[in-house]
Amino acid sequence: MADRLLFLFLILASIAGIFISRDALSQGSDVSIEIDGKPAYTLPLYTDRLLSIDGPYGPILIEIQGKRVRVKESHCPNQLCVREGWISKGVIVCLPNKLVIIVGSGKKDRQRGIDAITG
Repeated sequence: MADRLLFLFLILASIAGIFISRDALSQGSDVSIEIDGKPAYTLPLYTDRLLSIDGPYGPILIEIQGKRVRVKESHCPNQLCVREGWISKGVIVCLPNKLVIIVGSGKKDRQRGIDAITG
């Protein structure tokens, strides 16, 4: 009986740990915008704004509102970046325009260096 209780406790603790760490680590406070592989802008996610960036296919409108970001308008062929919609964490990529939008927690994450080693 004690073994079952211990097993149940470990399972519940593991599940709780997954949800707690996922929410704590994934909430971003900055929006980083890279163009052609180079950092172009780092903006706070809490300031609403509309940003226009010149891309190879014309202007790209990026909207930050309500701690979320989206590509509002782009003239790229497939419009996948526009269809991605609003994000509050993660990445939006527009390959034709060589644009990457990253919602992360700022410079600290990028200064850590190596993410993982596999082999």
